[in-house]
Amino acid sequence: QAQLVESGGGSVQSGGSLRLACAASGYTVSTHVMGWFRQAPGKEREGVALIDTGSGITYYADSVKGRFTISQDNAKNTVYLQMSSLKPEDTAMYYCAAAARVTFRWTLAGLLSPTSYNYWGQGTQVTVSS
Repeated sequence: QAQLVESGGGSVQSGGSLRLACAASGYTVSTHVMGWFRQAPGKEREGVALIDTGSGITYYADSVKGRFTISQDNAKNTVYLQMSSLKPEDTAMYYCAAAARVTFRWTLAGLLSPTSYNYWGQGTQVTVSS
């Protein structure tokens, strides 16, 4: 059974950094598109970044471009999200998600849409204080 487990969340001050990890089991990340999402209280889930683990292609939301970096380690079946220059508005529960590449919706609207992803982790909390 496919399972995703996030780790690495925590509390940091504005301008700080964190690295989130998403460990996959039950399937191979190299055959999937992996995404990071976040959801703040009272807000909709927002796509942050994705990586096509087969080609290495990445895509970022404008709100995190230049500050966040998504990467993969196929040997560890793990995807990472390096977050730098964190801001209070980055505070949210962060989730990783996976979608089979063969059925992925490669449209601009679909890249970071939660409905494009099939498997989800339980989330890890990130809190950024000013």
